[in-house]
Amino acid sequence: MDYKLIKCEKLFDGAVFKVVLNAPKANILEAAMLGEISCALDGLCSEKDLKLIVFEGEGKHFSFGASVPEHTKENAAMMLKAFHGVFFQLVRLSVPVMAIVRGQCLGGGMELALFCNFIVADGSAMFGQPEIMLGVFPPPASVMLTRKVGQTYADDMVLTGRSVSAAEAQKMGLITLLAEEGQDAWETASQWIEKHILPKSAESLRIANRAVRMDFFRAVMEDFPRMEGLYLKDLMESHDANEGITAFIEKRKPVWQNR
Repeated sequence: MDYKLIKCEKLFDGAVFKVVLNAPKANILEAAMLGEISCALDGLCSEKDLKLIVFEGEGKHFSFGASVPEHTKENAAMMLKAFHGVFFQLVRLSVPVMAIVRGQCLGGGMELALFCNFIVADGSAMFGQPEIMLGVFPPPASVMLTRKVGQTYADDMVLTGRSVSAAEAQKMGLITLLAEEGQDAWETASQWIEKHILPKSAESLRIANRAVRMDFFRAVMEDFPRMEGLYLKDLMESHDANEGITAFIEKRKPVWQNR
């Protein structure tokens, strides 16, 4: 199938399925792109030889995140349903997932990478959950960050909104592999995949992934809807969340009223 906002490729004789976010430079995870990703994942249900799904960003950056205009009060429910739906599909597939990260990996982009079993990054990678700058919070990251890097780092990233370098992300335990200087992240990943993934049984990998991620997957399926409720019923009823989104769209500083 031909897509406009993603590129898909089968690699290693069908053992690896790569999805490239193909809307540089920002690779925004807007509803249309999420729809294409969902469609591509639907097509993998019968791929019994599949051992790994890989997400990569076209160009210099992985993704700047979700579309801010789709965060407005009238669009937020649609945006969250589409975004969370992709994670639910990945849980149901149970195939291990990898992210290849270069440049900015922010907001929803970081959340997509955060879900992955493995993150391979190069030295240009920057990871951040800047949603608080807009007066909002990241629902998926609020569930996944503590399980991936612990409460201290999760508090830091969600409440300050600051970005961390690839080196700091590695120290946090966020990334699996950091490419050596001068080596592309995909080259590093390919060598690792050939050594550690391809020799394994696809069926065994799925079952082992369900086992080792039992708590993680349960949290995604049960806590994402709770976070969605908190976002829509509490946050989006506040003045400041709407002001933050509006200010970003209007390219001005937000005026907080702390309510």
